[in-house]
Parts: sequence; structure tokens; C-alpha cells
Amino acid sequence: SSETFWTTTGMFPQEFIIGFPKCVKISKVAIQCYLVRTLRIERSVSKDPVGFEQCIEKDLQHTEGQLQMEEFLLPDFQATYLRFIIKSAFDHFVSVHRVMAEGT
Repeated sequence: SSETFWTTTGMFPQEFIIGFPKCVKISKVAIQCYLVRTLRIERSVSKDPVGFEQCIEKDLQHTEGQLQMEEFLLPDFQATYLRFIIKSAFDHFVSVHRVMAEGT
């Protein structure tokens, strides 16, 4: 729902984990967020959310008054869990409005 979002508690880093029912192939991850400065995405192929490895780390552009929309192409990428770590921000609080993963 575009009416809902997840917000940080004011200190960094902050993280959230998205789990899939089984290991899946992901070709693209997209995120819509607000005031995120540095974002890292990690993956785990384990049955449990452990053993994460870093996949992407990016400094996002500041878009005052608008959502940041970032897409990450991931060729030959498999994951059971994705961990999103917001390492820093442009303000004390940030929000994540949508995360989309495409693949099979």
C-alpha cells in the first residue's frame, strides 16, 4: 500500500530483512525510500537468516520532498533472504515505502 511505510528510529545503522519461502533467482531489486544517504543490500542463501554477504552498497541522491527510487540489476543472483541496511541518512529519520524484487 502506498499509504504505509517503515520508518527508522533515529540512529544508524538501521536494517530490515525480507525472507522468501525458498531460495529464489532475483534479477532486479527496486526500493522507494526517503532521505536515505547510504544503502547496503546483503543476501543469504541459508535456510535461516544467517551468513549474509554484501551485494550492493550505494550512496543515494538527496531528493528533497520526493521519494528516492533506486533499481539494482542483479544478474545470476540467488537469495533466500535480503537484508537492507541503511548506513546513514540525510536526516534523523528516514522511511522505506516500497521494496520490489523481480525474478523467478
